[in-house]
Amino acid sequence: MSNLKSHPAKGGTNLKFISIFYLLTIIFLFLYSYTQVDLNLTLSQWSIWQVIQKWFQNIGWFQRPFSTVLYTFILFLLVIHYFLFLWLVKKNKLSIGQFWRIIIPASIILLFAYNAFSYDLFNYMFDARIFTFHHQNPYLHKALDYPQDPWINFMRWTHRTYPYGPVWLGLTIPLSFIGMQFFLPTLFLFKALMVGSFLGTVYFIGKILEKISPENKMLGMAFFAFNPLIVMESLVSSHNDIVMMFFLMLSLYLLMRKKYIHSIILLLLSIGIKFATGFMFPFYLLIYFLQKRKKEINWEVLFGVMAILMIIPVILASYRTNFQPWYLLNILPFTSVVAKRYYFFIPSVVLSLISIFQYLPFLYLGNWDKPVPSILFWMTTGSILFSIILVVIWFFRLAIYKRRIK
Repeated sequence: MSNLKSHPAKGGTNLKFISIFYLLTIIFLFLYSYTQVDLNLTLSQWSIWQVIQKWFQNIGWFQRPFSTVLYTFILFLLVIHYFLFLWLVKKNKLSIGQFWRIIIPASIILLFAYNAFSYDLFNYMFDARIFTFHHQNPYLHKALDYPQDPWINFMRWTHRTYPYGPVWLGLTIPLSFIGMQFFLPTLFLFKALMVGSFLGTVYFIGKILEKISPENKMLGMAFFAFNPLIVMESLVSSHNDIVMMFFLMLSLYLLMRKKYIHSIILLLLSIGIKFATGFMFPFYLLIYFLQKRKKEINWEVLFGVMAILMIIPVILASYRTNFQPWYLLNILPFTSVVAKRYYFFIPSVVLSLISIFQYLPFLYLGNWDKPVPSILFWMTTGSILFSIILVVIWFFRLAIYKRRIK
C-alpha cells in the first residue's frame, strides 16, 4: 500500500453516495440481526412488538435458505463498501471529520442491534447478574445453579463458571446494577460499553499513527473501523475482546508518550479482562528500556511483531475449542497500524473477510454438527493458504517492478 496523506480533500459526490448506501447497509444489518432472536426470548411484552418479533424470527429460524441469502447479500455490501472506503482514502477523498460522521451514526444504529451471531453477551450479563441479583460469586457458581431464573432459557454455555478476569467483572457489575435486572436496559448498557470501546479503539489507532506515521492515519482508522468482521463482532455480536483491545491501545499510546504509570495500569486492566494481552508485557519492558536509554525506536517494526505475537493466544484459544472469527479482534488493531505494508494488509483482509462467512453454514442448517466443523476448518485453512499465495505474488510483483525501474 502506498503512503497516504493525513488531511484529505473533500470527497464530493462519490463520498456522499457511498456514505448513504453504507448507512443503509448498516440499517439492513440492524434489521437482519432481529431475525436471529432466540425463540425462547421475548424482548418486549408489547403485543405489536411480539407480532414484529415473530415475523423476523420466522425468517431467521424457519426460512433458512432465504435468511442465508439475505445475510450473504448484506456481507457483500459490507465488503464492497469496505474496499470503496479504502479506495477513497487512497484517493485522498476522506477526511477525519467525514470519517467520524459515518462511523458514529453506524455505531449508534448497531448499538441497538441484536447480538445475532453469538450468545456470549448473554453470558456476560448473567455472570454479573449472579453477583447483583443472586448475590453469589460467579467464579464459584454457574447459570445452571439457578434453574428458576428465566434468563437461562435463552442462554448457551450455562454449565461453565466465570472464565474471565476480575476487571471484566468490575466493569459489568455496575452495568447490571444500573440495568436494575431489566433485560433490555441491561442488554443495551452492555452493548454501549462495546460500542464505546470500538470507537475508542479506532480513535487511539489514529492517535498512535499520528505519532509514528501521520500520513497513514486515515488508512489505519478506515482499515479497522470499516472492516466487516470488526463491525460484526464488536458492534453486533459485542464480544468483550474489543474492550480488552481498547485498554491496550490506549495503554500503548500513553507508553509512547512516556506516561509509564498510567500505561501500566491500563495494560493490567486489559490483561484483567481476558488475559490474552499478557503477551504484550515483554514489549513494555523493551520499550521502557529503549526510551530510558534514549534509543531510537522503530515503532512500525514493533507493532508488526506485536501483531505476529498476538497470533499465539488466537492459536491457544482455537486449540482449546475451535477457531472463532472474533479471535481476530486480538490482532487487527495492530495490523491496522502497519496496514500500509502489503504483508500485513493482505492476510488481515483475506482472513477477516472469509471469517465472517463462517456463519453461513449455521444460518442455512441451523446447527454446528457435521459437516459444519469440516467446512469451517477448510475455510480457515484455505484463507491462510490463499493469503500466503497472494503475499508471495505481491512480493514478486514488487521485485519485478523495482528491477524494471533500475
